[in-house]
Amino acid sequence: MRDADLSHYGVYTITDTLDITLPENTIRVSKIGQNAFSYLRQGPQGSIEKMIPSESGQISIQVAPIRPLNHPARRTSHMYLEFDREIHLGENSAASIYVHCPIEIGVFLVVDSNKDSLDWISCNHADSRFCLYGPPDTGILCKYARVSLATDYDDSRPYVDGVMKIVLTNTLKSGQAVRKVVFPITDNSLYYEGSRSIFDGIDVTLKKRAAVGVADVKISKAETDWTKSPAWEDTTVSTAMEMGLE
Repeated sequence: MRDADLSHYGVYTITDTLDITLPENTIRVSKIGQNAFSYLRQGPQGSIEKMIPSESGQISIQVAPIRPLNHPARRTSHMYLEFDREIHLGENSAASIYVHCPIEIGVFLVVDSNKDSLDWISCNHADSRFCLYGPPDTGILCKYARVSLATDYDDSRPYVDGVMKIVLTNTLKSGQAVRKVVFPITDNSLYYEGSRSIFDGIDVTLKKRAAVGVADVKISKAETDWTKSPAWEDTTVSTAMEMGLE
């Protein structure tokens, strides 16, 4: 299906019937009475139907990219991104890269200034999986994705992923290879324009702590005028984590 045949992110006001087409998924919102609408979503994840009361005879919904934490189930707030190629950093050096990070799509019911979660969709459900970071008994369950490098913020793949900027800094006195990054993605907001999306970025600092090499991972807000997606999950208590170096 061509991108031109697909629906863009944004707010839709419905007075009669609205059809939204996404990769492998369709949504129809129909007026079924003077003060009620039907919401029907069909796709490989199955179908879902809801009734939405409306005193005004119209409703507004927002379709927006959300964090990829709902499919196949909500089990974690952490993301494990494995790069499809190794990033080598010389001693006392830094680099900025862009990567494709998976997304899901949220549907929100807009009532005045409130945006309530109505539904979520994965347009790449076959590639949704978990992994464990750390030992089997104490490790962190993560949503896993093997990701490729992007050229810039305009390089997102519509409805499937968004672009995230990662700044890597090596303060160690030896070269280091970076193959992955693990972090709580609920602290990363998403932004959209048309069918493209971007994430808040992360800063990864490689350093020595108690004679052991570690990587500090912290959030970095994206500088953009794109529309910010509504929040889907609660944010985590901490906006940073530490992971070991291999």
